[in-house]
Amino acid sequence: MAKKSKKKSSGNGGSTIALNKKAKHDYFIEERYEAGVALEGWEVKSLRAGRINLTEAYVIINKGEAYLFGANISPLPTASTHIQPNPTRNRKLLLHRTELNKLIGLVERKGFTLVPTAMYWKRGRAKLEVGLGKGKKQHDKRADIKDRDWKRDKERLFKKG
Repeated sequence: MAKKSKKKSSGNGGSTIALNKKAKHDYFIEERYEAGVALEGWEVKSLRAGRINLTEAYVIINKGEAYLFGANISPLPTASTHIQPNPTRNRKLLLHRTELNKLIGLVERKGFTLVPTAMYWKRGRAKLEVGLGKGKKQHDKRADIKDRDWKRDKERLFKKG
């Protein structure tokens, strides 16, 4: 009997929409959380087209709820004809209460920052990966760049020799 291959649903099997590479450069990411995002219809269509920018985005906790600020979802010209879309509106993040309480404590007392690191599809729903991070100093960033360059050079040396 032949092995059954696992089929991925087209476009909805955990595919990445956007990455925030700047987050790893600017922060030490301690933990990662998965959050749902409350979106409007035109925003979902734009996400399917990959029209989102997370580089300037951040997460804020206000009145016991988490919100995504500064994420730019540019509207499609065909999807939003009857409404006035706001590409940088604040979007509510859907987290469990226990996760929210833990994040509130870490952000307010210990000085952590919530940074969106990635957005992806999971079972047809848009999910946002939120990283709990501490800010890096300039010398930490330089050390990371040096390590990355050394790893790249090491791979080249081993590939040749």
